[in-house]
Amino acid sequence: MTNARLSAAASILSAVAASVLLVGCSASVQVEKSTTPKMSKEKLATIVAEKLAATTGQPKPDITCPENLAAKVGTTTRCKLTAKDGSTLGVTVKVTSVEGDQINFDIKADETASPAARADSKSR
Repeated sequence: MTNARLSAAASILSAVAASVLLVGCSASVQVEKSTTPKMSKEKLATIVAEKLAATTGQPKPDITCPENLAAKVGTTTRCKLTAKDGSTLGVTVKVTSVEGDQINFDIKADETASPAARADSKSR
């Protein structure tokens, strides 16, 4: 039964990854002006989740990003999509252009998911 759930979750994550890879996903966001414009990691996670949901036709996934995104062409960061069963999928965000206070970036999900950590592993 657990294997069926894991397989289903892996299938869903694979479908998300395949859809994002085939369709491609880009976003454009205005940020606050400062000496070096950047987007907060929370706002980035929200936008990535919205774009993935729109691209795949799936509900908005749980996305976390480790750092703010600097408005510099070529800058990349790795966010993480976490499924309800705990399995994860890496998502790369890369800045493609900056126009004033607007950051344009591409989103690409990894091809394979990492399975959820096993809760029943105990030291013997």
